[in-house]
Amino acid sequence: MPVSTLFPLALLADALPVLNHSRELMAEQGMAVLGTWALLNLLVSGYLVTNTDARTENHYFHQMNVGWNFVNAVLAVVGILRAHPNQVAGLTLAASLTAQFDFEKILLLNVGLDVAYLVTGSWLRTRGLTAEKRPERLLGFGRSLWLQGGFLLVFDGAFYLLYHRFAAQLLALVQP
Repeated sequence: MPVSTLFPLALLADALPVLNHSRELMAEQGMAVLGTWALLNLLVSGYLVTNTDARTENHYFHQMNVGWNFVNAVLAVVGILRAHPNQVAGLTLAASLTAQFDFEKILLLNVGLDVAYLVTGSWLRTRGLTAEKRPERLLGFGRSLWLQGGFLLVFDGAFYLLYHRFAAQLLALVQP
């Protein structure tokens, strides 16, 4: 049964801007979560990297966290600046679907990268157990990759699942 027989066309015209606004707002909020994580890591690890012995695993753990979350902070700021919840009202259904699925692809790519970060962290930790030169650096960097990759895996996976709900709502607006 065509969607237009289920919903009056006026409701369809009203639904698309609301969905687009909600999608963009969620993207903005997601970037705020990432930015908060980055800021907390920068503050805590930024303080602790200067207050740990440079010859310890903890020092390198915090050093990697600072570097990692500088990048996360930049990505969060760019993401927040690119989200425009109040400027998507005029998007067509086709443009809305393209934006939806493009962002979903980015999130799924990120999930794959997050798994790679965890694997790399494990590899670094394993190498650190037998390294003759500065094993504490490999161990600390590996532990940081576990923490950051683990957080990002949960973040990107949950973000995808929440964001994907809009795909079904957008597809319901498509007339067969």
